[in-house]
Amino acid sequence: MATARSQSGAKTKLLDAALSVIRAKGYTATTVDDICQAAGVTIIKVLFSTTSTARKTSRWRRLTISQQMADRVFSTAPYRNLPDPVDRLLGYVDFRKAILQGTLPEFTCLLGTMVQEAYETHPSIREACDKHIGEHAAMVEADISEALRKYGIHAKWSAASLALYTQAVIQGAFILAKAKHGPEVAAACLDHLRRYLEMLFIQPKTRRKNHE
Repeated sequence: MATARSQSGAKTKLLDAALSVIRAKGYTATTVDDICQAAGVTIIKVLFSTTSTARKTSRWRRLTISQQMADRVFSTAPYRNLPDPVDRLLGYVDFRKAILQGTLPEFTCLLGTMVQEAYETHPSIREACDKHIGEHAAMVEADISEALRKYGIHAKWSAASLALYTQAVIQGAFILAKAKHGPEVAAACLDHLRRYLEMLFIQPKTRRKNHE
């Protein structure tokens, strides 16, 4: 019983450490030694406490854990309680800007980091990243769809395409933040995204209210 708890604790430490190290160094540059050092666990303990199959699946657990953490952060964010879908959409962008805090690995995206490196060499990682990014975009898409219906906006574009565009801006902003080694450029990109969304929704929203 005690051994099982010890192994579980070691695995949790390793997964947490892996999330941190991969964010900072990238997927391909991260070694088992790096993860063990960050977790405070010896490589011998890892070899004895982790089966070969578990080691192969640990990368998916990292992605799943990272996405579950992100889901909780966004699903419980204050903007989710706003009654109007346009306000929630703009609130999402504002929240994204507000959490550009800490070091670069702390606020940039693990999924984006991994897929940029492994999209060709590890198709299963690419597929997992696509799945999780798509699920996050679907949350944004739901608010966009509701806004289109509520304010009678007949657009030539789809809610799904605009939701993915928001993710393209965010991931691109993270890349620029890494290149410039600071969050300022990412914040500016999010400001531009907000202005674009305002152009798409605020004027139709105002016109609809004026006619009611």
